[in-house]
Amino acid sequence: MPKYDRNFTDELRERLSVVDVVGRRVPLVKKGQNYWGCCPFHNEKTPSFSVNEDKGFYHCFGCGEHGDIISFVMKSENVDFKTAISELANQAGLKMPDYKPKPAAQVAREESYYQIMSGAADIYQKLLFEPSGANALDYVHRRGFNDNMIKKYRIGYAPKNNVIANKFVNVKQDTLLATGMCRRGEYGMYDFFRDKLMFPIFNARGQIVAFSGRSLDGSEPKYINTTDTELFHKRRTIFGFNFARDAIHRANRSIVVEGQIDAIQMQCNGFPETVAPLGTALTEDHIAILCKANRNIVFCFDGDGAGQKAAARACDIVMPFLRDTSDVKFAFVTGGKDPDEVLKSGGTDAMRKIIDNAIILTDFLWNLANAGFNVSTPGGRTQAEKFLKQKTDKISDVHLRAEYEQEYKQRIFNNWHKWKKQSQNLSKFNLPEVDGITKNTVIFIVNKYPEIAERYGDFLATLGIDFDENVPDMDMDEKSAEKYIVSLKLQKYMLRLQSEKKNLMSKLLAGEDVRDEISALDTRILDVQQKMDTLISV
Repeated sequence: MPKYDRNFTDELRERLSVVDVVGRRVPLVKKGQNYWGCCPFHNEKTPSFSVNEDKGFYHCFGCGEHGDIISFVMKSENVDFKTAISELANQAGLKMPDYKPKPAAQVAREESYYQIMSGAADIYQKLLFEPSGANALDYVHRRGFNDNMIKKYRIGYAPKNNVIANKFVNVKQDTLLATGMCRRGEYGMYDFFRDKLMFPIFNARGQIVAFSGRSLDGSEPKYINTTDTELFHKRRTIFGFNFARDAIHRANRSIVVEGQIDAIQMQCNGFPETVAPLGTALTEDHIAILCKANRNIVFCFDGDGAGQKAAARACDIVMPFLRDTSDVKFAFVTGGKDPDEVLKSGGTDAMRKIIDNAIILTDFLWNLANAGFNVSTPGGRTQAEKFLKQKTDKISDVHLRAEYEQEYKQRIFNNWHKWKKQSQNLSKFNLPEVDGITKNTVIFIVNKYPEIAERYGDFLATLGIDFDENVPDMDMDEKSAEKYIVSLKLQKYMLRLQSEKKNLMSKLLAGEDVRDEISALDTRILDVQQKMDTLISV
């Protein structure tokens, strides 16, 4: 069997959830930390097939079969390795590479990169505690970092001179350039990071692959990152994920904040499941990695305009990754603060209150629609409905998508249309009473079939019913439901006509000449009776 590029197979395992891959063939139920189902590799009635999302493996306690997403596709579909990889690549939205054995030279080259990055981190951290790093050390202490935190996260200081270019003078220039730590100038090699507070960026395995440098003199940009290299791809790297992986599993969620300092402070002050994108550039790859670890995510952004935009982008990106096991929420830090400042001023309890008050995705998306469009006008409502449909169409799970669509149909019906408000206003007046069975039936129809309710809104508004009451489900299809509403409308109309005739008959007995009015009324009553008879026969 030929050797294949592990970078690509690792990326598949990183992007695809073993629960999603197995779940396409095996119905799974979550019990405890694992998912369980009946083994597809042998006949059984009692589920003994276990799938672990965090570890990316499945294991059958009945027949002993075990493996990862690749072996599952190979065994369950009886295909070879390359076919399985191709199918998984399609699921992940990745292009199949040209597989070649990984040369020994490449393995050695990558190892040399890791050594340079780790060595640079040691140099930077040592300099942070020397006189040249006094300003940087004072800054990081003022931001609430103690020495233990500095050592754990290997925070350091890049001086103004070319310390890396000089320290690694015996390393081949092309190798040093490939790490992104140095550049080649007119007078030789020079450091990319100078006079910066340095935050190492780790991959999921805890190896340093890049750095993020923060300016100390207020200059912009505030942060600069290593450019993409053979080891480092910004769009696929999550800051703090290596430290947070186990905590995400234990907490059954991840928290996403905007910056490195916020992530570190959150991790060290009661929220170890916190991570951050490198800047505000949250990507599909970031979400794929997080969802593989856990599908419950709390996005915690600043409450300013930039934070709101970042949250809207996160909402847009996360939609295709939603499953019925997902719990996605949005929390906002207001008052011009960020999580770091909240932790300093209010402590863990203040931050926990913000996280606990996070709004669910359905509410957040609904709020976006209401804030972005003038829903008091037909045109604005149309635009808002198109916006919601565009978002929900991204949900790949058809059953979950249908639930979202139904949720928003009911909200649109209950909140955006005038007849509903008219009904609430009319309830203040004495209206014809509706018996309990009729009321419950009408409430069921209104909530189950918003389109019917919209068509007969003017009539429904006259009933004085509170449509927000909970009623039991009824066995009634859409055609029967509309027939019921039309029948009720005709009955109410008939009662009104009969009441008018009664009044006219009283006038006739009193000597008034109202025979023509009574004759015209009889014609209308007969017409309504014929419509009711036709409706019954349909």
